[in-house]
Amino acid sequence: MNILMIEDNESVCEMMQMFFLNEGWEVSFKYDGQTGIDAFLEDPQKWNMIILDLNLPEVDGMVVARKIREVSSTVPLIMLTARDSESDQVIGLEIGADDYVTKPFSPLTLTARMKALHRRSDLASVSSETTTQDSDTEFDVQTSRFQMNTKTREAYLNGKEISDLTPKEFDLLYTLANKPRQVFSREKLLELVWDYQYFGDERTVDAHIKKLRQKIEKIGPQVIQTVWGVGYKFDDSGVE
Repeated sequence: MNILMIEDNESVCEMMQMFFLNEGWEVSFKYDGQTGIDAFLEDPQKWNMIILDLNLPEVDGMVVARKIREVSSTVPLIMLTARDSESDQVIGLEIGADDYVTKPFSPLTLTARMKALHRRSDLASVSSETTTQDSDTEFDVQTSRFQMNTKTREAYLNGKEISDLTPKEFDLLYTLANKPRQVFSREKLLELVWDYQYFGDERTVDAHIKKLRQKIEKIGPQVIQTVWGVGYKFDDSGVE
């Protein structure tokens, strides 16, 4: 991987550099928000992963995240946040971060999250690259109202495309829609979509569900239902 880490604490960067090198990953460190933005914009296609601290000098991490997402909705983005900043964590996820890790953190935890996110992103890229000429007419999930194609990474409700889905939002929607009316707990979704079996935060799921619902509601009725006290399910049986 080629990693851009935007973090103003040089001790944290030095610590993570050893772990990144041990994995065979290349990394570029930027110590304030503006130079982080500049580095990303110089060559957005260069980066396989962004690690972004929210508390940055010059330009706040939230602003950096927005700038990155304006250019790329697909580059994997992990935020670093303080333990007491729950609202920042939720807002960051809603802006478009794929995940977050709270400070102080274990380098092993961060690298595990990065591997899981990169693995999912890699699978999505391979799926997109192997799209065949007639694949746009083949759907992996199809009802009379809803269709999904995992090769083209497209989803449609009542014939209208649900646009601008991030890789995680698409994977989350596919996981739910592939088992219509089956209820998934947040823990199970963390395991299936994020590859987190033993660590993770349910707010990650809730924030992505919220963004996914907003994009669905732009074109039609809601098909992701909350089952209170349990989790979420996909149900388009009542969609007109």
